[in-house]
Amino acid sequence: MSVMNVRRPRSRNRRLISTAVIAGATSAALLALSACGSSNAADGKSDGKLDVVASFYPMQYLAEQIGGEHVNVDTLTKPGVEPHDLELSPKQTVELGNADMILYLKDLQPAVDKAIGQSGVKTVVDAATLTKLEKHGSSEDHEGHDHGSEEGHEGEEAHAEEGHSHETEAGKDPHIWLDPVKYAEVADGVGDALAKADPDHAADYKKNTEELVGKLEALNKDFADGLRNTGTKTFITTHAAFGYLAERYGLDQEAISGLSPEAEPSPARIKELQETAEHDKVSTIFFETLASDKTAKTLAKDTGLKTDVLDPLEGITDKSKGADYLEVMQSNLAALKKALGAK
Repeated sequence: MSVMNVRRPRSRNRRLISTAVIAGATSAALLALSACGSSNAADGKSDGKLDVVASFYPMQYLAEQIGGEHVNVDTLTKPGVEPHDLELSPKQTVELGNADMILYLKDLQPAVDKAIGQSGVKTVVDAATLTKLEKHGSSEDHEGHDHGSEEGHEGEEAHAEEGHSHETEAGKDPHIWLDPVKYAEVADGVGDALAKADPDHAADYKKNTEELVGKLEALNKDFADGLRNTGTKTFITTHAAFGYLAERYGLDQEAISGLSPEAEPSPARIKELQETAEHDKVSTIFFETLASDKTAKTLAKDTGLKTDVLDPLEGITDKSKGADYLEVMQSNLAALKKALGAK
């Protein structure tokens, strides 16, 4: 009995050990398969679609509209985040490196530029290379714009010095998406880039590009017709995002804070804007959805003017007057027509 009592536990132990080894091996195999499956899903390759990472909303919109069902689009700038000051998380940096294609606007977001340079992604599209960038910022850039005082021009010079921290390296305005014509030129380039990256679906990309460009051409006509006859050509807004739009439709943009939405205007600039509002019969001070409206509302109160939203479309939020680019631009047109006294 004593011998049997000793041997039985040994036999049972051997069986338990064997069972544990088999179970462990099976679990390891399952984990390995699961890991492979998770990796494929994370990479987005299992659905055969092109993974596109867009830097901020205007680039996201182009990728989605032109890529259609053949792309997975993610944006680095989430809704409600001011894109100029974006800082990337480690997860976003990894995501960027796993992309098949990156669509961005160089010099608008320094953190994005740096991450792209380190990403190793082969297909990188800079929207700034797909159209011509120009210099904007202060009213002195527009020929023939005179408020009748030497002091006013001195104020413009001071303003030009203080508000250009978000220009490109060449000192040019990056807000090309607010001009439907320039945005259409960028769309054409994005369509070509997608077709090159994914030739199997080139015909679809071409078709989608043509449809989007057609919508942008119609938008351009709406703006040109709607702003042709106005009581004034001058509008005041929070920051100088609307230089291309103003130039396209013969308007004069006066910005409180230059090209940077966070720059504080000088007392001289505030005084100049008050004079401009009176001289040019300005009725409305525009503010935007992602930056503080404090200065705009203070200026409006001091001058007895109204306020309204003119959206620079750097992101879509709950405060946006529209669900996408085209809807918000139509809202911008309606606001400008009202403020400028369109006939």
